[in-house]
Amino acid sequence: MYIPSYAKDEDLARLHRQMEGTRLATLVTLGEMGLQASHVPLLLDAAQGANGTLFGHLARANPQWKTLASGEALVIFQGPDAYISPSFYAAKAEHGKVVPTWNYLAVHAYGRAQVFTDPARLLQIVSDLTHKHEATRAEPWAVSDAPVDYVEKMLNGIVGFAIPIERLEGKRKLNQNRSAEDIAGVSKGLATSQDQTDQQIARLMSPGETHD
Repeated sequence: MYIPSYAKDEDLARLHRQMEGTRLATLVTLGEMGLQASHVPLLLDAAQGANGTLFGHLARANPQWKTLASGEALVIFQGPDAYISPSFYAAKAEHGKVVPTWNYLAVHAYGRAQVFTDPARLLQIVSDLTHKHEATRAEPWAVSDAPVDYVEKMLNGIVGFAIPIERLEGKRKLNQNRSAEDIAGVSKGLATSQDQTDQQIARLMSPGETHD
């Protein structure tokens, strides 16, 4: 990922928060079949390894799992993003030399996957994933709610993986290369948008939020 120095984010705790807050990540690998990508929910164990370890699973019918352990994997965690209109910049009225851009947050995690089919480990992963995404529901569903023989059958249809993160890249592009007046104009412009993601980027650009 191309990361200008002003947009580089090396705050490990913040990167981990973004990863944990991304409901669906993109898993990319390169093998004999070329580039392959799957969109998967993942678990992060921040305490396992220098940069943490990711856990997830793929359908056994998905051929990507066969190439997972043969090379480096890339996992993309896309954060909020917003189109930036040149009309937001104070510089537009001053000299007009402005063009559109895009503000966004992204984290790229790299590592070599360990693939496994052990039923106990698979059950733990699907149970933990379910708990994570059911936690906000008034009556959360649990894997144990399903018949045991049915769960066993479902586990036979997936393959688990762990990716110890060897390299972690964070990009936090929020107009840091612009003047304070331009940044204020962009933040104000996005804050008045009807789009909730635009408003989220506006909050991230405010002085009190830049390190959160």
